[in-house]
Amino acid sequence: MKKKVAFVCVHNSCRSQMAEGWAKKLGSHVLEVYSAGTEDYPEVKPGAVQVMEEAGVDMSEHSPKLLTDIPEEVDYLITMGCNVVCPFVPCSHSEDWGLEDPSGGPTEGFRNTRDLIKAKVEDFIKRVENNEI
Repeated sequence: MKKKVAFVCVHNSCRSQMAEGWAKKLGSHVLEVYSAGTEDYPEVKPGAVQVMEEAGVDMSEHSPKLLTDIPEEVDYLITMGCNVVCPFVPCSHSEDWGLEDPSGGPTEGFRNTRDLIKAKVEDFIKRVENNEI
């Protein structure tokens, strides 16, 4: 049975969307993937969509979601480094990845964040597959 993971940040417009994209592409065999934000936001950041497309991950149909749009309980909750306290989401494991938000910066910042997130998602998938978490 697949494990539910939710990637959460403030607006669900950049980092958590990238994490969702990578996790769906690389871990769909073991994960049921969600992402959400704590505040409403109108769109996924175009810079995030662009750099993920460069890496072969299509996020053109993604849109920001709120915590109320995802399951009430997940196996894993991963926050992106929101600098805010995320609301309680029942889970068996949580961790914060402490990633800087590249929004408003150059495209290279989005690429660096994309690559950091990919490495973290790959490590996370490996830990799930090996029942380490």
